[in-house]
Amino acid sequence: MKIQKPRGTRDFLPEDNRKRRFIENRLRDVATRWGYQEIKTPTFESIELFTVKSGEGILGELYNFKDKGDREMALRPELTAPVMRMYVNELQRTPKPVKLYYFDNCFRYERPQKGRFREFWQFGAELIGSPRPEADAEVIALACRMLKAAGVEGELHVGHLGIIRTLLQGLDDVVQGQIMRLVDKKDDKGLEDYLEEIDADIEMREKLFELIGLRGSEAVAEARNLLGDIEDLKTFQELLSLLDMYGLEYTINFGIARGLDYYTGTVFEIYSSELGAQNQVCGGGSYRLAKIFGGEDVASTGFGLGFDRVMEVCTIDVPVEDKVVVVSFEETRSEAMRITAMLREHLIVDIDVMGRSFGAQLKYANTRGTKWAVIAGEDEISQGKVSLKNMDSGQQELVNIDELVQKIKP
Repeated sequence: MKIQKPRGTRDFLPEDNRKRRFIENRLRDVATRWGYQEIKTPTFESIELFTVKSGEGILGELYNFKDKGDREMALRPELTAPVMRMYVNELQRTPKPVKLYYFDNCFRYERPQKGRFREFWQFGAELIGSPRPEADAEVIALACRMLKAAGVEGELHVGHLGIIRTLLQGLDDVVQGQIMRLVDKKDDKGLEDYLEEIDADIEMREKLFELIGLRGSEAVAEARNLLGDIEDLKTFQELLSLLDMYGLEYTINFGIARGLDYYTGTVFEIYSSELGAQNQVCGGGSYRLAKIFGGEDVASTGFGLGFDRVMEVCTIDVPVEDKVVVVSFEETRSEAMRITAMLREHLIVDIDVMGRSFGAQLKYANTRGTKWAVIAGEDEISQGKVSLKNMDSGQQELVNIDELVQKIKP
């Protein structure tokens, strides 16, 4: 019986995985140089970790199960909640700010389509402990720098939820949350119907639609005309000045809502024109989650980068390391194995394990894209030498065994 992989998952062949690992390490290198430290959280968590912040409605999207102790568990659908749970459990007394990054797979039970899978990978970072715009600016700049390192051209859009929420004061939290979710989905018709349903103030409706439609360099001035010189606008302008100092290009977009109740202030999204309708490669903002998970109230800013989408559009050519094959005869096999062990300290080296003939060993090496063949012939070995053959050019020379590494990898 032939068993297929589960729907919404993928197999990554060696060439795919080589490129993914290369890009992953580029992202990891940037985060490390910016002072962020890598963490890991469990693949599954108590289901309450996700329902407490997102509500019971998220259950339909989860891979959830009962363990043998009859406890409700779920495969993680995202990584921010597990990271903040870890922070509350382990890191609250750590000097602030706490700067963390992570790379792992997540799981969501949704209809698979182009660019969306049931198992997907997320690279993210969190800066915990600072409510200041400097923290928001650093996190946004880090996200942009990581995408640049991956060879992705992204369009940065920046907004501020506090400015939108100014218009929603007086409405209860459930109503505000629903409005923000409709704004996040860009569902103008659904938003209009919902505001009609709750009999929202006409002036508030008009201002809300005008505000979330504001884009570009004049958006702040236009928002001030709508709302007055509110504190959140001043904070947002300070953030924009910091982004200018980082040399970032951005579009002000007050229509970004992120759709999750725990976001509090700055929000941002990065889009790639190389993708279709699902063109967002990164999203994040400032939030407060620690208190929900039983910790002290602390400001945080973070982002999640959709690694699978990055891989769709990244333009980096992954360098190929030269591969070596050690070719031997029956009489020189033990010496060939010794040479292989020595070379493997420095190079990617293969040796026959199939009992192939000399010619078949070289033929196999060609199919593997091997650049160098180290030929351990009986005469050469007796002189402390081997023949080194360039498989691309066909040129061959005698080389001392102890000079092989320098010859292949100067």
